[in-house]
Amino acid sequence: MAYISVRGVEHYYQWIPEVRTRGKPVMVFIHGWGGSARYWQDTAIALSADFDCLLYDLRGFGRSKLPQFPVSQIHHQGNNQGNNQGNNQDNTQDNTEDTGEISYDLEEYAIDLNLLLDQLELGEVYLNGHSVGASIATLFLRMYGDRVKQAILTCSGIFTYEAKSFAAFHQFGGYVVKFRPQWFQYVPFAGQLFMARFLHKPLPEKVGKEFLADFLAADYEAALGTIYTSVSQHASEVMPQAFAQIQTPTLLIAGEKDIIIPAAMGKNAASLSPYVEYYEIPATAHFPMLEAPEIYLAKVRDFLNIGEKSKPAETSTN
Repeated sequence: MAYISVRGVEHYYQWIPEVRTRGKPVMVFIHGWGGSARYWQDTAIALSADFDCLLYDLRGFGRSKLPQFPVSQIHHQGNNQGNNQGNNQDNTQDNTEDTGEISYDLEEYAIDLNLLLDQLELGEVYLNGHSVGASIATLFLRMYGDRVKQAILTCSGIFTYEAKSFAAFHQFGGYVVKFRPQWFQYVPFAGQLFMARFLHKPLPEKVGKEFLADFLAADYEAALGTIYTSVSQHASEVMPQAFAQIQTPTLLIAGEKDIIIPAAMGKNAASLSPYVEYYEIPATAHFPMLEAPEIYLAKVRDFLNIGEKSKPAETSTN
């Protein structure tokens, strides 16, 4: 297991394949709320003939645990940086070593990614973000667009601010995050029950258990904070602007039956920029890359202009 310090937090990351190839393009995968990088493993393995795939756990999720001691607020550098600031490493060392408290604004997670790429000495990359991770990727394109060759946004979109429904969502989300008994993961079929509302097609029981374990392990402050920041008036105002400013070739993939981020929201988001191509996968919901991997990968390969190659011998491991 590999870790690297970014802004005082030990971030878990892994490469697929484990041995990188000099000069090979890099694709970075960003997971969604409550999850971890491990649900991206099969997709990364399938694309690893063409890319060195970088998977990492967002701050406060999966294996990227937050420091367990009181800390001071750090400056939110980079929120207003333009597209041409991606390779500016001023203050990178200070940000990397600071153990100060960082907010859960999605822009801050985009800054985390930028610093992670700096730490790993990566230049231009490809992005694939899912759900909240796709929102982070969209903001990354806005802030550091010169670092991205092509982007894939899986299950993303824009929404209209409604004070009452947002307040209700936050209240419900607060209960969900607060009441997470660890024993629940040992209940038979608990993982499948947990994943039911995210899927149109059932996944193997093992996958459901992994998702549930990640959700139960998520840091309370990070899980709650990102609920507030990803579904907020600020997000409803900023995300349409971010989509409209995309100038990087981008593919937005939606699941036809997705009730978390309905396909119509993705289609509306894609329409805001001529650089964004929209594709909807029938009979899938919030995890089309897992529910219909063959269709998903075929479209991704077509978008990236790469042919299907033999799948490496490496198998998915946790």
